[in-house]
This record gives sequence, structure tokens and C-alpha cells, in this order.
Amino acid sequence: MLRDEVAKAFKVIQDGGIILYPTDTIWGIGCDATNTEAVNKIYRLKQRDEAKSMIILLDTENKLESYISDVNPLAYDLIEYAENPLTLVMPGAKNISPALIAADGSVGIRIAKHPFCQQLIQRMRKPLVSTSANISGKPSPQYFSQIDEEIISGVDYVVDIDQHDMEIKNPSTIMRLAPDGKFEFIRR
Repeated sequence: MLRDEVAKAFKVIQDGGIILYPTDTIWGIGCDATNTEAVNKIYRLKQRDEAKSMIILLDTENKLESYISDVNPLAYDLIEYAENPLTLVMPGAKNISPALIAADGSVGIRIAKHPFCQQLIQRMRKPLVSTSANISGKPSPQYFSQIDEEIISGVDYVVDIDQHDMEIKNPSTIMRLAPDGKFEFIRR
């Protein structure tokens, strides 16, 4: 089941499509983080201002240096010891679509713990875009049944895993981490 869903989602993403999928936080909309055309599809679907950047998911912190120019070593400790899912916003974003890079050159990165996300990212060998499965300005859905029909019909593939899971999951903690080690919470 998991392997089949990863294969189906991978094919859609390879073809430039966008998917609706479960994460270790809330349901997300995603695509290949290096494909600007696919990233722009997500902005249009969410009716989101392109100045509001989206995050990327990696399967392991070992890949941080592939997408951030100067990773502060503190990042690895923060990821290792975080009790809840943690998104780190760091400057020096590279090797991803320019549409994902904030005006200050930063990008938010989270290490995904969900088995589907990990396997898909391993198969893609690229980061996966992740943004909440809602129209911009509307509340983020806590589970699949709360996702707006406009989102469901607007993606190219809906992953058939965890759709009946009613466990309430919260969005990740977001922390900005500067190269000098200074950090601030954006969302706790």
C-alpha cells in the first residue's frame, strides 16, 4: 500500500504535477521543489501571495548543505532534540526553485518523519514542497475530512493514506536560525 502510493505520487511529481498528502504535521500540498512551474501551480491553487514562501521537506538532515549555503551546526542539534516537528528558516537557500526562496534569500526546511514523505523524498532525490492544504487565509485543516473540495479537485493526485486518521496534528514549530547561531521563534 505505502509503496504503491509512493510510486503513484512520484510519477505525478515527475510529470510536473502537484499532490495532496499526509505529513507528520497536517495534510500538505506538494511538488518537486526544483520545478518552478509546479510550485506556481500550488500558489495559484492556494490563491496565495507569492511573497509568502512555502517550506521544503527533506528526508534527512544530512541533505541540509545541499540546499543551504552556510548551515550553522546548531541546526543539527535543534533538529535532533526537537520534541515536535520543527521548521528551520535559514538564509542562503540554493538548488531549489527561485519561487520558494524568500526575498531575504531564506527558505524553511523541515525533516519529515512521516514514512510516506520520507520514502517519496528518497525516491525523488529532491526536496518536496510542503504547504498547508487550504486556500490562503482559511484555517488549516486538522484532518483530511476538513480539506476544501477546491483543494482536493485542484491537485493532480490525492495520496490514499491516513485519510481516515482523526488524530489532531498541529503545524510545525517555526524557528529562524541565522548563520551566527542567533535564533527566534516565528511560530511556537
